[in-house]
Amino acid sequence: MYPLARCSAAPRVGGAFRFQVESSRAFPSRGKNSPRVVAVTTTHAWSAHLTLNLPHSFIPSSRPHTPACVGAGGDLDTSSKMAFESEAPQDDRIARIASTIRVIPDFPKPGIIFQDITTMLLDPKAFKDTIDLFVERYSGKGISVVAGIEARGFIFGPPIALAIGAKFVPLRKPGKLPGKVISEEYSLEYGTDIMEMHVGAVEAGERGIIIDDLIATGGTLSAAIKLLERVEAEVVECACVIELPELKGRERLGGKPLFVLIKSA
Repeated sequence: MYPLARCSAAPRVGGAFRFQVESSRAFPSRGKNSPRVVAVTTTHAWSAHLTLNLPHSFIPSSRPHTPACVGAGGDLDTSSKMAFESEAPQDDRIARIASTIRVIPDFPKPGIIFQDITTMLLDPKAFKDTIDLFVERYSGKGISVVAGIEARGFIFGPPIALAIGAKFVPLRKPGKLPGKVISEEYSLEYGTDIMEMHVGAVEAGERGIIIDDLIATGGTLSAAIKLLERVEAEVVECACVIELPELKGRERLGGKPLFVLIKSA
């Protein structure tokens, strides 16, 4: 049985909040395999930070993982340090979600730190919490379009769209959508790529949000914004589960607001 973790947020004096992680199995009190929890409090109305130091053998999840989650070596590569920011520090759903996201170094190539949300999908409660947080933000805001970026935006976009009564519009790589499309080229670190949307999927004057699992350099979100604006739709906000702020992806969004659940250090 793998060790489990539970994250919680507790109010403190002066309106600050303390996040705490508890393990269901005892770990050694010394050595590099000992988990450390660093709780950072805040009195800011809309932000709280949680830093976790976890051993490589520790799986950050609120439930056991199946062997399908284990690599060829029988162990999971998880990060030793992550930081999280919550829009609602009194809500322990953020901590639950953060605890289920696996971080894999050197994937898909050396030097890349991969934020793996598939482990979060194995926890139905954490997945539901993620969808609910977005639904609560966008319900009743006159949103008629939820545009999801291929591929992981397709995981979060449809349930959000259903819950708020909007249509889901897939934004795909070239050659994936049948029929007439409009295309937008965008730059990558090395080279360019293209994003496409069906002609007629979004109409002029519609209000939409763009959803993806993560924002890094902001290239794909920037292209998505341009696609919707080319058909004279209003991009109300971009939304992601995770942000890598050191890559400054926000700066490529042309001033469009960005809402994220988790910021990774």
